[in-house]
Amino acid sequence: MAAKKTLRVKQVKSPQRREASQRATLVGLGLNKVQRERELEDTPSIRGMIAKVAHLVEVVKD
Repeated sequence: MAAKKTLRVKQVKSPQRREASQRATLVGLGLNKVQRERELEDTPSIRGMIAKVAHLVEVVKD
């Protein structure tokens, strides 16, 4: 069985003074503090969440 693809996502900016939905999206991704990283499964729903807060996060290359 092939390994599932993953993305490493890092929060680089604070969600202060942003819409509540953007803050909730960061929490849904497991990010709530600057410089925190998470390794997430590469699915369309995760890609959509990353796109919504693309100005607050970066996808880290391994």
